[in-house]
Amino acid sequence: MPSIILPEPKPLPRWERPGKTDENLDWADIKVIDLSQFDEPGEKQKLAEQLRDAVHETGFFSITGTGFTQAEIERQYDIGQAYFELPLEEKGDAKYRCDFAQGNYFGYRAANEKKIMGTNVLDNVESVNIPKFISQNADEPFHPFLRQFHPEIEEFSRRSLDVAAKVFTLFSIILELPEDYFSKQHLYDDQSEDHLRYMIYRPRSAVEDAKVQNTWSRAHTDFGSLTLLWSQNVAGLQLKTPSGEWKYVPPVDNGIICNVGDTLDFWSAGYLKSTIHRVVRPPKDQAHIHRLGLFYFVRPGNEVDIKPAASPLLKRLGLVKENSENERRVTGLEYVRERVKNYHNHEDYADMKGKKFKVGNLEIEDEAA
Repeated sequence: MPSIILPEPKPLPRWERPGKTDENLDWADIKVIDLSQFDEPGEKQKLAEQLRDAVHETGFFSITGTGFTQAEIERQYDIGQAYFELPLEEKGDAKYRCDFAQGNYFGYRAANEKKIMGTNVLDNVESVNIPKFISQNADEPFHPFLRQFHPEIEEFSRRSLDVAAKVFTLFSIILELPEDYFSKQHLYDDQSEDHLRYMIYRPRSAVEDAKVQNTWSRAHTDFGSLTLLWSQNVAGLQLKTPSGEWKYVPPVDNGIICNVGDTLDFWSAGYLKSTIHRVVRPPKDQAHIHRLGLFYFVRPGNEVDIKPAASPLLKRLGLVKENSENERRVTGLEYVRERVKNYHNHEDYADMKGKKFKVGNLEIEDEAA
């Protein structure tokens, strides 16, 4: 039988990278780790030491030397931008939407459908989450518009996890575990809640933003193990420092901003910090921009147990209890699905400050503004 030749995807309008803000913002001091020498003898150990304080204190850092070219990254922005310009009735078809009632974050999430902080101001974030390209995900939502770009999206998805695996190696070294300890829990061919995300924040008026304390994304921690955010120049992402201050996360030329998520915080008994962060209205010279983002969210394998690891470092620090191995098993799928359901299956994003979310003996503060 002759092979089927798919038509070439239509040319897309080019995404134009916004310029950096001219305003003097209170920027966080973010460690930048260059992975270009990762495979050289002794370099992994040096990089791990460079990273140790960042992941223990703030949980945020940036990486460069990842092997991605600017052209490859901007092509993904082209695809995301074109998708979000589709009519709502096309991209928002029910069969391609996230099923939050089941805790399923794969698919499309529309803007302007949820209220914020008990006001009539509507959520302004729109996103689409694309699961890993493995046979187990064949029935998950994947919009026809995106399907025409399948080969290049899949390649970008797989390479993203390859980059994350290097970071996991550094985390393993920091915790004095075998170098592949964490990367083995996040294999591409194992079923998990991993996804590549295109996301856009639609500008709101200053009057509306003032009603919700200029909040574009409420304070939260990320649900999985590691988040990769390809750096873009529109300010707005802020992290909460250990002293309780909010500081802006700076853009990093040709880099990826990374942060530790909940499951890695659990694995490390809190040594690796799942840091509270939020997105606020950008400064005046950028507040009119539709803030497009490109992410890869790494989740543990569905059947992976996320209880604290038997790390020599954690034992010396007294962070791992002697009987921790007897605690109830909590899998990656169980935690992430329940967390997504708890966080997103609402008509009104009411203030959840001080509330806790718990599965088994694992607990995280759900809203910590």
